[in-house]
Amino acid sequence: MTRSAITAFPKKIIANGGVRMPRLLRRAGAAALAVALLSGPATPAHAAAGPDRPELRQALQEIVDSGFVGAQVRVHDERGGWAGSAGARRLGEPARPPLNGRFRVGSSTKTFVATVALQLVAEGRLGLDEPVAAHLPGFGLDRRITLRMLLQHTSGVFAFTGDFYDGTFEPGITWSGKEWVENRFTTYQPEDLVRLSLSKPLRFAPGTDWGYSNTNYVLARLLIEKVTGHSFAVELQRRIVRPLGLRGTVAPGVSPEIPGPHAHAYYRYEEAGQPRTVDVTRQNPSWISAGGDMISTTRDLHTFISALMSGRLLPAPLLAEMRAPHPVAGYGLGLFVQDGTTDSPFPLPACGATVVTHNGGVQGYATMMYSTPDGGRTLTASLTYVDDVAMTQAGPFRQAMQTLVDEAFCD
Repeated sequence: MTRSAITAFPKKIIANGGVRMPRLLRRAGAAALAVALLSGPATPAHAAAGPDRPELRQALQEIVDSGFVGAQVRVHDERGGWAGSAGARRLGEPARPPLNGRFRVGSSTKTFVATVALQLVAEGRLGLDEPVAAHLPGFGLDRRITLRMLLQHTSGVFAFTGDFYDGTFEPGITWSGKEWVENRFTTYQPEDLVRLSLSKPLRFAPGTDWGYSNTNYVLARLLIEKVTGHSFAVELQRRIVRPLGLRGTVAPGVSPEIPGPHAHAYYRYEEAGQPRTVDVTRQNPSWISAGGDMISTTRDLHTFISALMSGRLLPAPLLAEMRAPHPVAGYGLGLFVQDGTTDSPFPLPACGATVVTHNGGVQGYATMMYSTPDGGRTLTASLTYVDDVAMTQAGPFRQAMQTLVDEAFCD
């Protein structure tokens, strides 16, 4: 994500109000200078032990200089692992972000949810192409909707974070602006988020089109919980976190805390004609639920996506299903497949290398999670910034993504 210009994306990606990465790219940035002034003097990039990668250190510093509060980046490839951080852990303070600090990963959560659901398919407890309504009675789900449609965003279900329907935007729950800041500790039940979505007409007949909707993954979470009899957090721990030794990864539920070392995120809005910047690191993430509530680290995201792509978490036939891209946006089952054959909401490596990815973000946190299809080369990163309704960091963020993707995947 590092081009200065924002390219055109499929309308259905941009339309969704809840997937923060595509929406972040809707407008070019105009307030990077203001963010830089808030951040104070730039702190030189710091690298962890490993092979010296001056090109990555320079890219990291350029990202912070473009207006981000802080950044932490990790690259693993044939030369080994490299990690670095730059900028500030908090606005106005000199300390850098921790090299492997925790952060809110946003929609990268979806890849974890899809992996757990597909493990249940491998065990014969769910059918990928069987209707899910029988497992989730009481919602009035269309009986044509299958697990595959939920995981690939082809169900047609309205997004509770707001969506386009019949050519007009219809809002959902509040997740931006002053109103969200003031009510960011509100608890939402996943069942209520689903009912809100299902109170709206389907955007299209199930299986006939593609439309990104966070509701699909809240339904997938409820399906996992119904079939296993355990919370998603418990199944995540049992199936992925403990086997892979992911020490910084949690599904927080309604807890507003980020456990362990972490950088801070911010939100800016106007009050009485004056700009006000608020630390929004602590928030109740139940507003997004399994659409994007998880917390992780760059090391854990690397370990996870590498293990997934190398076949350690799913049998080969299901991994192949996961990596089969839909023709509209290159979306497989819980991740984007960027091979140049479909439009993509994220920058492609300039050299044409094929990558799989599911980036994400929530207010003030932007996450990158990329891998080659075999898991042999990965890029994971967290950028912190001052968010706002206008998405003024969209341009710098896209430029940051492009630079890092090119450095990580183009020799």
